[in-house]
Amino acid sequence: MNPQITALLLCTILLSQSHAHSHTVCIIGGGIGGASVAHFLRHYSPPDAISQITLFERHGVVGGRLATVTISGETFEAGGSIIHPKNYYAWNYTLLLGLRPEVPSHSDDSLSLGIWNGHEFVYKTLNSNSKLPIVQRLVSIANSIIMALRYGVVSLFRMNSFIEATINKFLRYYDGLESRPVFESVEAMLKWAGLFNLTTITLGEKLEEVGLSSILVQELVTVITRINYGQSVNISGLAGGVSLAGSGGGLWAVEGGNWQMASGLINRSDVELHLNEEIESVYYLGDAYELNSTKGKSYNCQVTVVATPLDEVNILFNPAISIPPRKLQHTHATFVRGLLNPAYFGLELVSDIPELIGTIESGDLPFTCISVLKQHEKDMTYKIFSRQAMADVLLDKIFSVRVETVRINWAAYPHYHAPETYAPFILDGKHLYYVNAFENAASTMETSAVAAENIARLILSRIVEKSESTSPNLKIFSSDSSVSGLRSEL
Repeated sequence: MNPQITALLLCTILLSQSHAHSHTVCIIGGGIGGASVAHFLRHYSPPDAISQITLFERHGVVGGRLATVTISGETFEAGGSIIHPKNYYAWNYTLLLGLRPEVPSHSDDSLSLGIWNGHEFVYKTLNSNSKLPIVQRLVSIANSIIMALRYGVVSLFRMNSFIEATINKFLRYYDGLESRPVFESVEAMLKWAGLFNLTTITLGEKLEEVGLSSILVQELVTVITRINYGQSVNISGLAGGVSLAGSGGGLWAVEGGNWQMASGLINRSDVELHLNEEIESVYYLGDAYELNSTKGKSYNCQVTVVATPLDEVNILFNPAISIPPRKLQHTHATFVRGLLNPAYFGLELVSDIPELIGTIESGDLPFTCISVLKQHEKDMTYKIFSRQAMADVLLDKIFSVRVETVRINWAAYPHYHAPETYAPFILDGKHLYYVNAFENAASTMETSAVAAENIARLILSRIVEKSESTSPNLKIFSSDSSVSGLRSEL
């Protein structure tokens, strides 16, 4: 045989062998979860382990529940709007992508607060228009005293201790790879961090156990859970702890919109992106998955990742999958350029209205909160959260002036309860994965990233040969694994 032909055949054989273990991955959903899976697959995988990543987003833009809204020519966060200072993946994404963090001009912890029961403000902080640091400091001290007098120093201390304890346990998910295993189930992931017990009782039950006063739970804690999750203290203890953590200081956002994190991760992860393409069926063919889209196209992938909640989409799986039934909590976000009506709140002046109005749990109240996004020369831009759509006739009662109104209906997060049940991370026992299974524990930008990081490592632990150098860091921790010696639960 011609030596040149022999060499060519040998080269072809070697190349085919070198790519024999390359895999194609399809990701359904272009939110922070799907973008994070793509990022961590590229970050952790050995050379040539992942040959192609294809991502499908049914909308025309990526970001999912990270989105912005434009009202009167100005842009504001419409979905996930704030990031905790200890959300380290979000912080690292921001640095990696060259984005600029900013403190929102009207972050919740800087706004004057009023708690409205439908008839009166049962709690209201002081406010000052002065920009002098000494005046702002004095107002802050006065508000701390007012809060302590109403809710009790001991109860406030116990609440903060509960929040810190929850955060510290969550921080275990940032441990180094040599000490942090890969988890095959949400339950195993929560037990390892010492957080599982918090999902078996309600927040109200946990805070009673901790020793908080009933008035603190009924007012301040309830206001926070209604703002962050649209629900009462009957949510699970872990979701409640995450919600309370999101009310603290140091909160930040990405300048120009948090959606840029998802967009940036997708752009730098060598992803084939399909916008405006919805997946309607997923068939397992024995050695790969066939994904069929609403555009009449089919795609074959050896690994498929679902990174969108399955609760309100109509994807046909064959063979069928089984996940626990779950309802999503819809939050109606209404943005209004105008002025609130002080008479609606029993006040005389617009300046008397708190910048953040939270509400107690009551079926008679039409909104969960109203906050000022920006003060203009003659009016303001407000954001309203409610469980039901805000009709024009209602808005005309709440507002004396309404120049422009924008409405968004978010299927925002699960409707939490206790004890929680979880969908599996691996939907079919093979290579069909579900990032949003973790949302039943808590739903934030950061929890999506944490779950996605685990899914990426789980995929690689199951497709990369044991001889690969990365395998020692990809040990699996299943729901049947021993949990002895782990940190004690809350």
